[in-house]
Amino acid sequence: MATIRRGRPSPDELMAMIDDGAVDTVVLALTDMQGRLQGKRLDARFFAEEVAESGSEGCSYLLASDVDMRTVDGFALTSWDRGYGDFAMRPDLTTTRLVPWFERTAIVFSDVTTVEGEPLAVSPRQVLQAQCDRLSARGWRGLTGTELEFMVFRDSYEDAWRAGYRDLTPANLYNVDYSLQGTGRIEGLLGRIRRDMRDAGMEVESVKGECNLGQHEIAFKYAPLLDKCDEHSLYKLGAKEIAALEGYSLTFMAKFNEREGNSCHVHLSLRDDEGRPVFPGSGEHGFSETFAAFLAGMLAHARELSFFLAPNVNSYKRFAEGSFAPTALLWGFDNRTCSFRVVGHGPSLRVECRIPGGDVNPYLAVAALVAAGLAGVEAGLALPAPFAGNAYLADAPRVPTSLHEAVDLLEASTVARAAFGDEVVEHYVNAGRVEVAAFDAAVTDWERYRGFERL
Repeated sequence: MATIRRGRPSPDELMAMIDDGAVDTVVLALTDMQGRLQGKRLDARFFAEEVAESGSEGCSYLLASDVDMRTVDGFALTSWDRGYGDFAMRPDLTTTRLVPWFERTAIVFSDVTTVEGEPLAVSPRQVLQAQCDRLSARGWRGLTGTELEFMVFRDSYEDAWRAGYRDLTPANLYNVDYSLQGTGRIEGLLGRIRRDMRDAGMEVESVKGECNLGQHEIAFKYAPLLDKCDEHSLYKLGAKEIAALEGYSLTFMAKFNEREGNSCHVHLSLRDDEGRPVFPGSGEHGFSETFAAFLAGMLAHARELSFFLAPNVNSYKRFAEGSFAPTALLWGFDNRTCSFRVVGHGPSLRVECRIPGGDVNPYLAVAALVAAGLAGVEAGLALPAPFAGNAYLADAPRVPTSLHEAVDLLEASTVARAAFGDEVVEHYVNAGRVEVAAFDAAVTDWERYRGFERL
């Protein structure tokens, strides 16, 4: 058998590994609206003989449900009236990765289509693919890196659930930002995650502690847009699975408590068909005309596309002054108080969007940034001057303060409808309305503590 790329067998190599028993389980995965991997664990021989070419089917509610997997109303895709029929999961064998934290297991990502083979536009992977196609039409391809923070607890997921996620024990009891001692305390877990992700074909860069109690970040090298979002989703699932195997739990939720939230900074740059960087140039600041307009588009349209950058009620609690999460829609050079931070120079010149949290769906977030940037290029938008200083105090447009506001902005967005189509916009507007309604109906611990005796 040919030597495989570490963790990333080719289609022929996967079939050879199945034949000799090195792989006996294939996970066929799709990404749902919440950015989670869903799907099936298939016997490897059955996958090779029956599924690899023809695909498999799954219930359409996987792209029309809330985080609790409830069948909710309002989606054109599927409903009780339409019988909740199947869609098809078409394996993309070029996405195959090994899953080393489980024995003899590989994962293959799938594109979602109707059973007749028509792409489902609302599938997050297809939403991003459409924006990649728009870049390709201009002779460009995107590169991205997503930096995910998470908080680790010395409680199992089951114990955390039974405790109502109260009084959990953080893996570190003080701020361990950049602390080698702090990361060393849980190197057993962090090291296993790093090594297993490397063996799943990811290029690991580093691990560092963060500000909140038990908060850490593992960084990976940038990659093409779809590939990185597949990797992001597998890493997020795998980190949780490895934590569970080690007796820990960890969370990527945007704001677990009143301290610092979990961010997901998204770095983005473009290359042309010859591999040359598109963003550097001879213009002001060393920018190309394209980069100036692209960044201007992201600034101009981030508010109306914020649902794709911050998709949950909890997401908006992260945007607090002095928290390293942005509130002002400004850009600056290496300025962590701005929503858009420009870093690097020459071939490494790129923009870091600091709006998303760890709960983001990477496909939708990257698609939104590309759509906003392309809108800026198409309109020839002028780039405002960079902001220097404390953006929290600036007189500037703000990141929306609630999911309700973000959903209204998305519904009214002509840029979103032009980039994604009405079908996609209406689908995700409905998803946002469902989430807002669920939260508005909930009675929280805060309300009970506030009002049980004293009101």
